Amino acid sequence: MDYEYAPLRLPSNVDRLTAAAQLAIQAEFSGWELARVQLFADGTRKVVLRRRLQSTPQPGLSY
Repeated sequence: MDYEYAPLRLPSNVDRLTAAAQLAIQAEFSGWELARVQLFADGTRKVVLRRRLQSTPQPGLSY
């Protein structure tokens, strides 16, 4: 199964609840799922989303 990946970096001023809400919206409307989250000492988060590759185009990430 092939996936496409979208790395994101969330700044330290984005709290966990807000980050979860943003990622849930992406999952619901664009088909992304959470692949990995890294929390750094400065409070930033590196998030990697993935979704299956499909022959029909799907919407990209919205910020």
